[in-house]
Amino acid sequence: MAVILHEEFKVERNDYSNAGKISSRVKDFLKQIGVNPKTLRRIAVACYEAEINLVIHSDGGMVYMDVMDDGSIQLTFEDVGPGIPDLEKALTPGFSTASNEARNLGFGAGMGLPNIKRVSDGFDITSSPEGTTLKLSFTDRNE
Repeated sequence: MAVILHEEFKVERNDYSNAGKISSRVKDFLKQIGVNPKTLRRIAVACYEAEINLVIHSDGGMVYMDVMDDGSIQLTFEDVGPGIPDLEKALTPGFSTASNEARNLGFGAGMGLPNIKRVSDGFDITSSPEGTTLKLSFTDRNE
């Protein structure tokens, strides 16, 4: 597989006013190249949830979007610390370590990672105190 389209986006810590803009840009790029609407919706949900997680829980990071020559789409989210101490717990629906600020803004319900895993065709997450990397893949199919 070879990458035919690559885009990079920077996410700032606690940047609630721009939260969700990257997922909108990803959706727009993929819509322009003809990704199936149902696949597009799954990607938009996963990208939004992961982007919000970077805003809320990390010290900032990057989002990488790759469209492969076989039609698959890969999204990678890399952040800078503090990491996720217990990945199993973080994948439990309803579990959240969001700040009061995030909760007061309507974020941090603890459904981000479970929703991302549910809508993705491929889900891989690693975490350490230095940061977290989330790799997602999607197959564009007629659903």
